[in-house]
Amino acid sequence: MNAPTPQAAALSRAELDSIAAVMRRAGTGPRGPLTASLIAGGKSNLTFRLTDGVSAWVMRTPPRVGRTPSAHDVAREFRVTSALAVTDVPVARVVALEEDEGLIGGPFAIAEWVAGRTIQARAELDELNDATVDAVAGSLVAVLAALHAIDPMAVGLERFGRFDAYAERQLKRWAGQWEVVARPELQGRGREVARRLGERIPPQRGASIVHGDYRIDNTLIELGAIPPRVAAVVDWELSTIGDPVADVAMMCAYREPAFDLIVGSPSAWASPRLPDAAALAGRYEAAGGARLDDFEFHLALAYFKIAAIAAGIDYRLRAGAVSGDGFVTAGDSVPAYLDLAEHASRA
Repeated sequence: MNAPTPQAAALSRAELDSIAAVMRRAGTGPRGPLTASLIAGGKSNLTFRLTDGVSAWVMRTPPRVGRTPSAHDVAREFRVTSALAVTDVPVARVVALEEDEGLIGGPFAIAEWVAGRTIQARAELDELNDATVDAVAGSLVAVLAALHAIDPMAVGLERFGRFDAYAERQLKRWAGQWEVVARPELQGRGREVARRLGERIPPQRGASIVHGDYRIDNTLIELGAIPPRVAAVVDWELSTIGDPVADVAMMCAYREPAFDLIVGSPSAWASPRLPDAAALAGRYEAAGGARLDDFEFHLALAYFKIAAIAAGIDYRLRAGAVSGDGFVTAGDSVPAYLDLAEHASRA
């Protein structure tokens, strides 16, 4: 899927009027005609800022062309953020979910606008002083620990996913994906990593709500707070019930410099100014998170999963299905993540 231009993703007047009607039915009607501006799009859901000139909201909807049926699940995001609204995990308050694809060409979910800073690029992180960076890192791991402490059944998410065999299911899924998308010269290396991981899957000691893609760039940061803190966690489309240790490992695995190759530019999350993987894991446990038993296994699985994700991006690039930043260099990250997976799987 090509990254959309604002023109390609633009919403027509009729579509905006339909969105406004959905909001009114949900009890949050705009005071005037809506306008929309595209905030983000490309590999994930499209994110729009909606405003009536007085108030603002955020709307998430799948790409308007070329999406796969199981990806970009805005209904899933709506469900989990609705449930978390009564907890200590900061999320945007939901407004409406519309699953009728006929209105704008896909389902969409709307939430209240959260004032906060997105920190995605290395240059954006470098604008902050050391004390602010440290406070933000502390808030990030504290929020993840708070998420993992929530009883899914207590917030109505008992059917949000299976409570067992998370590592087995993840390994099966991504090993299968690897067989389809990996370059031939790397196929055997990834297959061997998957085989080794399959032989040493540890028992799952806990289950919690997991975000699945937790990093600084999937949060909004309130820099004006004392101390600076996470104002909202966003991008919940990969969330499910799973092993909290695996969620922490995925966060840590993305801290590698090779992540910049997947993004296509210097990223905030791979910056050496943030705590490294070991320090993040230690701060998470100190914040009251789950015990990180068998962490090296979960880190190895996370590295392998990212290798498969990057290989999939590279596969779509070679097939001519995508173009743009973050696609051209993604394949270059695969050997690096395989190296990391091989090393961690032997630990």
